[in-house]
Amino acid sequence: MIQTPKNIAIVGSGLVGSLLAIYLRKLGHQITVYDRRPDIRKVEFSGRSINLAMSDRGWNALREVGVEDTIKELGIPMDKRAIHLVGEPEYYQKYGKEKEAIWSISRGVLNRRMIDLAEEEGADFRFEEKVWDIDLAEAKIYTGESDKGEWDEYKFDMVFGCDGAFSRVRHKMQRRSRFDYSQDFIDVGYKELTIPANEDGSHKLDKNSFHIWPRGKFMFIAMPNLDGSFTCTLFLPFEGEVSFENLTTKEEVKEFFTEYFPNIYQVIEDISSDFFKNPTSAMVTMKCFPWTYWNKVALVGDSAHAVVPFYGQGMNAGFEDIYELNKIIAKHGDDWETIFKTYQTERKPNADAIAELSYRNFMEMSSKTADANFILQKKIEKHFSLKYPEQWLPVYSRVTFSDRPYIEALALGDAQEEIMAEVMKMPNIEEIWDSGEVENKMLDLISKSKQL
Repeated sequence: MIQTPKNIAIVGSGLVGSLLAIYLRKLGHQITVYDRRPDIRKVEFSGRSINLAMSDRGWNALREVGVEDTIKELGIPMDKRAIHLVGEPEYYQKYGKEKEAIWSISRGVLNRRMIDLAEEEGADFRFEEKVWDIDLAEAKIYTGESDKGEWDEYKFDMVFGCDGAFSRVRHKMQRRSRFDYSQDFIDVGYKELTIPANEDGSHKLDKNSFHIWPRGKFMFIAMPNLDGSFTCTLFLPFEGEVSFENLTTKEEVKEFFTEYFPNIYQVIEDISSDFFKNPTSAMVTMKCFPWTYWNKVALVGDSAHAVVPFYGQGMNAGFEDIYELNKIIAKHGDDWETIFKTYQTERKPNADAIAELSYRNFMEMSSKTADANFILQKKIEKHFSLKYPEQWLPVYSRVTFSDRPYIEALALGDAQEEIMAEVMKMPNIEEIWDSGEVENKMLDLISKSKQL
């Protein structure tokens, strides 16, 4: 479908802004993308990234505009978790069914390619042009060198805010009456490190696994890159006995990694140098409403719903915003006010749901993956779902390997946890976990839950 052409500004040249530019160009609109940062294609990466985990929702959005195969060239499929415990051999947890995998992709590499693709579609990118203010009713943006200097004014038909969790576009919307807004920082920060490739370019760890070192209140993860390296992330409390505030010298860092991550201490590239060179970054959950203003302004991605990264759904949710917006456009044509109202009404509950799921998954990844009861519970669930796939779809699969609404996955997860709480109370569950008795118990509890 081609709409009546509009002159549209997108604020933010990140992943969501770039993909939105591609979608809107294919609908026939004139697109100008503004970003306060330099062109990412011309600068070194900052050392503050967590590799992306592209899953079905993201691929759906890329497939719709014909760039899925191009982007898959940048990634490595990961079909399982590799769990590393202290003093024990690593073990693996399959993510889903055969051939189901999430894809590790470098954020910077992907962003560069997405900008290229958007430019090929005809989008105009203006880097190092800072948006300081927006006239919401007139869809005007004001750019300049600083907030105190002279500004240039640009008039558009509409403006999309894709400028992240601390969005300038949303900041202007927040000043309006009855605008709901909240932000919640967790007490855990993150720092990027690197495991280099072997001399022959091969990976030092299994390259088709998402590697996790769970340590209770903190954890370390590693995701593969095409060049044989791993992008690693240390998630650690800002303050406390074991925290970033207590790692201030090279010797303290060495002791910390030797104690908690002995099997990777020797292979992390220049650990002490990178530890102090790369920033310690914070993580925030941000919620707001409304996401739109009349038929003039709309928020997409993190500017509307930033989430912590522990379900790997931040980018996927942002891409799904665009995919769903495109379907709404196909239904309502040039009625942008209805398009925007429908978009925010449908997407807001799902954004809140993935925010909750993402926080819960941090608890699962950092603590529960090393817990014997949790491991047994997941083994029972996996065994049951393979035998009764219509009765039991794991929540992770519902989120990651389907396009069903996030809100369904949250409700499903709550119901399943209630059932498994009863199952795990069964006498001698460790011995009878794969028995008919357990299966019948689960079938009975499922039947009762459906009757409620």
